[in-house]
Amino acid sequence: MTDSDTITGLLVTALESAWAAIRSHHPDVPEVVLTVGSGSTGGSDLTLGHFAPDRWIRGEYELHELFIGGEGLQRGGADVLGTLLHEAGHGVAVTRGIKDTSRQGRWHNDRYRALGEELGLTLVHHPKIGWSVTTVPDKTRELYKEELEELTFALVAYRRREPDRRGGRKSNNNGMSAACACGRKIRVSPSVFEAGLIYCGNCGGAFDVDGEPGTRDSVHTEFMPLSSH
Repeated sequence: MTDSDTITGLLVTALESAWAAIRSHHPDVPEVVLTVGSGSTGGSDLTLGHFAPDRWIRGEYELHELFIGGEGLQRGGADVLGTLLHEAGHGVAVTRGIKDTSRQGRWHNDRYRALGEELGLTLVHHPKIGWSVTTVPDKTRELYKEELEELTFALVAYRRREPDRRGGRKSNNNGMSAACACGRKIRVSPSVFEAGLIYCGNCGGAFDVDGEPGTRDSVHTEFMPLSSH
């Protein structure tokens, strides 16, 4: 057995064991296909994990995907457990038919906050991604003590972050299309859209990416913006 086999086996076993333990405490957390890979693309944000509904097919069944970013493994067992619990909250939202995010899964609303707290997380509001910044309090660490020890033992390696090859920022004069629930549409620059929610003067709802709001196939993602750590 090579070193890479040992790393992979320990890591996958620990992640799957922790997810099984979370499901045992919270029955609405669904089964998943676990994947581990790159959470960086050379930009400023780092994807720690995501929950993507119905991404895998086994016969006549569709299965959800749980992704864990390899770069985030260096944070240690407690924070990786926090990522698993974070994504489990999105899984519960899918099970219950709750719209807990918008903006292609980036903005985490108050409904997600309630789910995260139900899963045992402490959540902090971030101005760009909502109730997405999570920590694992002592009570939850004690509940998952065995799984946390297994994760800590298994985290012997992490993935190097991709270098930033973007160069100069490219402008987009056409902007992007955003829509609200009442049907109004606007065009806005990506930087303005990412700066904060834009509310409709007719219905009071928030504009979302045109064609994206409310879709069950959206990927719910935990990011690590540069400003959050």
